[in-house]
Amino acid sequence: MTSRTTKVQKNTPGRFGAYGGRYVPETLVAALEELEREYAQARRDRRFQKELDRLLRDYAGRPTPLSFAQRLTAKLGGARVYLKREDLLHTGAHKINNCLGQALLAVRMGKRRIIAETGAGQHGVATATVCALLGLECVVYMGTEDMRRQELNVFRMRLLGAEVQPVEAGSRTLKDAINEAMRDWVTNVRTTHYLLGSVLGAHPYPTMVRDFQSVIGKEARAQIQKAAGRLPSMIIACVGGGSNAIGIFHAFLGDKKVRLVGVEAGGRGSELGEHAARVAIPGGAPGVLQGTFSYVLQDAAGQIAPTHSVSAGLDYPAIGPEHAALKDSGRAEYVSASDAEALAACKLLSETEGIIPALESAHAVAECAQRAPKMRKSDVVIVNVSGRGDKDIGILRQGLLL
Repeated sequence: MTSRTTKVQKNTPGRFGAYGGRYVPETLVAALEELEREYAQARRDRRFQKELDRLLRDYAGRPTPLSFAQRLTAKLGGARVYLKREDLLHTGAHKINNCLGQALLAVRMGKRRIIAETGAGQHGVATATVCALLGLECVVYMGTEDMRRQELNVFRMRLLGAEVQPVEAGSRTLKDAINEAMRDWVTNVRTTHYLLGSVLGAHPYPTMVRDFQSVIGKEARAQIQKAAGRLPSMIIACVGGGSNAIGIFHAFLGDKKVRLVGVEAGGRGSELGEHAARVAIPGGAPGVLQGTFSYVLQDAAGQIAPTHSVSAGLDYPAIGPEHAALKDSGRAEYVSASDAEALAACKLLSETEGIIPALESAHAVAECAQRAPKMRKSDVVIVNVSGRGDKDIGILRQGLLL
């Protein structure tokens, strides 16, 4: 851990300005270099890309719709709101985009054992799903607190044939699951691929996961021009590690008039330990966590701070390094939504559009509910609905007292 920023050339591989890099034990360097080489070759391999495109289309269900939220727009007033429906993908979230890509890479490298970490369980379910599809061994690490909150997804993973390893260490959430997955990888690096679920970790993961998720933005860009005859005024997405957000942002980075808004977990207060907002609430500072240099929630001594969010998928103390660079440059802005706001937004979208979003996605809906009424009726907002809310029904039942 360090709070000292470093100056790095912008074009350094694996770097986003000063952020990113590769901070890992020596035993993992060769595996990361192998993954970097194989990914670079796969990007140029038409057969690999054709197979990935086929699976995304015929198995995952791409392209996902971009839906005009007519009743939500009328309820909020102001801007026209469109929803990018990643919740309609097989397994119920955007995570399968990346899982299919990385699993094909693992097969290409001859690695038949897959390990993964999961918080909300959606990445674990997607990993277990593609491993079942391709006949790969699958082990998923999950904190016991997240297992309690996401019991349905634990059952789904086991039904799909995955071994779910409970993690009792630390806060028993996503950070601790990643620690255990990395320990496994160090021990079994020759036979095992670590299928990391977000734009986190050591190079090449932030770039590779971003690329696999960039299909979201490519589709949304074409769809909104067809539907609205223009580019959006604003795109809003929730940000845990940040893969769904960077996936939809990436196709619009060069369009300076398109505002990019990432929504972090504001939790239940502004004190350290009460939220998981790395840049939107004071408490985050540049540092190294689990292989990459980015903004990290830490105390005055540089120790990793505990986090809280009603949504397990946003409950992580660091943000993806590309998001850190976008924040510093001002190209994207990062705000937070509280637990209460996310719960209310979930109810709002459910009642107006018949769509129950994941609590992660509900944070983006909450920000839309704040901004859209203040915008012109000619403005267009896209909200990335990154996942569906089936997994959160227990939390919603308790939080909304319905």
